[in-house]
Amino acid sequence: MELMAKIAFWVYALIILGGGIVAVGSSSLVRALIGLISTLIGVAGMYMLLGTPFMAFMQLLIYVGAVAVLIFFAVMLTDAHGHGDESEPAPVRQHLYALGAVMSVGGVLAWLIMNRPPASSLMPAEVSIQQLGEGLLSSYFLAFELISVVLLVAMSGAVLLAWEKRGKK
Repeated sequence: MELMAKIAFWVYALIILGGGIVAVGSSSLVRALIGLISTLIGVAGMYMLLGTPFMAFMQLLIYVGAVAVLIFFAVMLTDAHGHGDESEPAPVRQHLYALGAVMSVGGVLAWLIMNRPPASSLMPAEVSIQQLGEGLLSSYFLAFELISVVLLVAMSGAVLLAWEKRGKK
C-alpha cells in the first residue's frame, strides 16, 4: 500500500510540475489556462493522498470549477492576440534574472526550513465537516465573503477591459 501511495504522489507531482511548466511557458493564454487547470487538479489529488477528500472537493469546485472558468471567460472577453512586444521572445538576460530570483527565494526558504523546522504533531487535529462549516460561517465569515468580492471584481475588470478594447477598434 505504501508503494502505491508513493507512486500516486509522484504521478500527482509530475502532473503539477508539468501543468506549471505549460502554464508559465506557453505563449497561448488558452494553453496556459489548461496548464493551470491540470496543476490545480494535481493539487486536488495531493489533498486526496493526505486523506482530506473535503479539501480535494473544494479545490476542484472552487479553483478548477470557478476560478478557472472565470479566467477562461476573462481570456475570451479580452481578445488578446500578442501584438507588439508580447509576441517577441524575452532575452536570455531576463530568463537569468528570473532564475536568480527564484533561486534566491528558494534558497532562503530552504535554509529556513532546514535550520528552523516547524513544530508539528504527527497526527493532525480531527475537524468534522460540521465544525469546518461553522467556522467558515462564524469566525471566518469576513474572509469567506472577501473571496467572493475579489472574484466579482476580477470578472468586472475583465468585462471592462474587453469593453474598452472593443470600443477602440
